[in-house]
Amino acid sequence: MDIYKDTPGLNLKHYSTTFSSLAFAGTVVGMLIFGLLADRIGRKFGMISATFIVFVFAALSAGAYGAGGSVGGMLAALSAYRFLIGIGIGAEYPAGAVAAAENTEDPGIKSGTQHMLVALATNTMIDWGFVISAFTPLVLLWIFGENHLRIVWRGSLALGTIPPLLVLFWRLRMHEPERFRKESMKHVGWKDYPVWLIVKRYWLRFAAISLVWFIYDFIAYPFGIYSSTITTTIIGDSAPLTTSLGWNVVINLFYMPGCIIGAVLVDRVKPRMLMTISLLLQAVFGKGTGFAMSGAYTYFATPAHIAGFTIMYGLFLSFGEMGPGNCTMILASKSSPTAFRGVFYGGAAAIGKIGALAGTWAFPAIIDRFPAGPKQDSGPFWIGSGLAVLSALITFFFIPEVSEDHMTNEDSKFREYLTANGFDVSLMGLKYEGMIESHIAKDKAEVEEVVRDASSEENDKKGTETV
Repeated sequence: MDIYKDTPGLNLKHYSTTFSSLAFAGTVVGMLIFGLLADRIGRKFGMISATFIVFVFAALSAGAYGAGGSVGGMLAALSAYRFLIGIGIGAEYPAGAVAAAENTEDPGIKSGTQHMLVALATNTMIDWGFVISAFTPLVLLWIFGENHLRIVWRGSLALGTIPPLLVLFWRLRMHEPERFRKESMKHVGWKDYPVWLIVKRYWLRFAAISLVWFIYDFIAYPFGIYSSTITTTIIGDSAPLTTSLGWNVVINLFYMPGCIIGAVLVDRVKPRMLMTISLLLQAVFGKGTGFAMSGAYTYFATPAHIAGFTIMYGLFLSFGEMGPGNCTMILASKSSPTAFRGVFYGGAAAIGKIGALAGTWAFPAIIDRFPAGPKQDSGPFWIGSGLAVLSALITFFFIPEVSEDHMTNEDSKFREYLTANGFDVSLMGLKYEGMIESHIAKDKAEVEEVVRDASSEENDKKGTETV
């Protein structure tokens, strides 16, 4: 926003903070609302809604305009659009991520790849999005130059409308996951909904997953500020904008080895164990959250040793994505029954995002509480390391392991539990929708049989005529 820094009476720092906070707030709202809607209406509805919201408000952001050309009015409009885009992003978690997880236990999925497919479809795609979103303004800056920064930021937002638009057309043709059609409680009335039975059986694992997600985001998001340490030390404060954006792309690429390696390992090691190991490695070796860096920050964060600092920072990001980045999504999506998986996942993800917001606001205050000098630089690393160890302990002792076909087994156990407690499980499933699809399939098969018979008769006739 430096292109508007000379606007009279404009507090750019205020708007920068507002953009970040509103995006978090919108995401939390989207996770909570669409977590419920994904269970009560359907995954497909949630995914289409998420895609449409992101597309519309990304387009409006690209063309944001203040009344009478007011810069303040334009930034206020961008703030509102930021919140609304956040709702669409939040909706994607309990709808899209949950649907992806549910489809990994379909009969055609190869054994030993279920968790890997969830990781590749969710966290890996998010990390690729970080890289592409960092690379897009760099390309536009190469094209238009630093004298046309308005085109660069508006063009970056405008190009962001293309992926959701393409996905929207594909999602319109999708069906609900088979698991949702079999195990949904969509037709169970609110008065009959077994809320207390659900809470009594699943509160502990929900609390554990939510707390781990909260702690991880509380650490990961605010510690992103140390990426500026790398770029400032390497390129200085007066480097061209293209150089700064280029390093931003490089730093985002640090996420990729972790999420890809984690996806390959997760079915062999299992999500809970991989997450525990990665959190401990993150605490020991990671960027600033590692104990290894806590006492050596002032040594590494110098021009002479910045390469070592960058490697440690990259290890932190990679271990984070290999473990919590991949596994929180797998554990949250597969630790509950299909009937309320959207609410379970959306609630846990929302608590995680609240942790990100809390960490972003709390860490600057925490840093200020340390004495000026080396302790102020290294102090937050000790806190981050301790929280990573705490997360590892919670994960290992309070979150059940997720094995192959875990959702299928969990749904069966949930039905048995409900039956034992007097709930009518015949209310579960999308029977009416299933009957319609069954009739459509039956009619299609009958038509194909008629066509084959007609074709056979025609061939017999032609053969007779030839003779």
